[in-house]
Amino acid sequence: MELLDSQGNRKYLTAQERIAFEVAAKNANREVRVFCLMLLYTGCRISEGLNIRTKDIDLSAKAVTIGSLKKRKTGIFRQVPLSPDFLNELELVFNLKNIKPKEKDTLLWGWSRTTAFRRIREVMQSAEIEGTQASPKGLRHSFAIHALERKIPLNLVSKWLGHSSLEVTAIYANALGAEERNIAQRLWE
Repeated sequence: MELLDSQGNRKYLTAQERIAFEVAAKNANREVRVFCLMLLYTGCRISEGLNIRTKDIDLSAKAVTIGSLKKRKTGIFRQVPLSPDFLNELELVFNLKNIKPKEKDTLLWGWSRTTAFRRIREVMQSAEIEGTQASPKGLRHSFAIHALERKIPLNLVSKWLGHSSLEVTAIYANALGAEERNIAQRLWE
């Protein structure tokens, strides 16, 4: 995995693009909004986001349990903490406190992968983000870089992304441009 494509284009959103995406997502309809924010705030893959069920939002633990769909085995899960504000938003949109036992296994988003990709692209366009990074994968990459800029330990970022090793996650420490400068800023503080 690299942070640039074969033509040298950035695959991740910059800090400004993350903010623009978040603002555009917050202006979308509620289901699109919370889906976009789930990918932005957790770094989950689009297919993992689509596989989140009502039972996976743990209001008491303040986290979402994400099943890994990349590994060749089933039953591999990770928990990613969620902010209180985002948990409130999820609770309001999906009425999670009043879910009946038979509804616990209901998917939050009953969309196809194509529909979900289209929704992300629409929000990217609304945020005026173009290029290779204007994708669900761009959100995942930007989550990792954002977490490292915020001095989150590499092992936690790796765990939250569901990576098999720290070496895979360490690639995000090779961020470029302003992100690299923000990380380097720690040298001068």
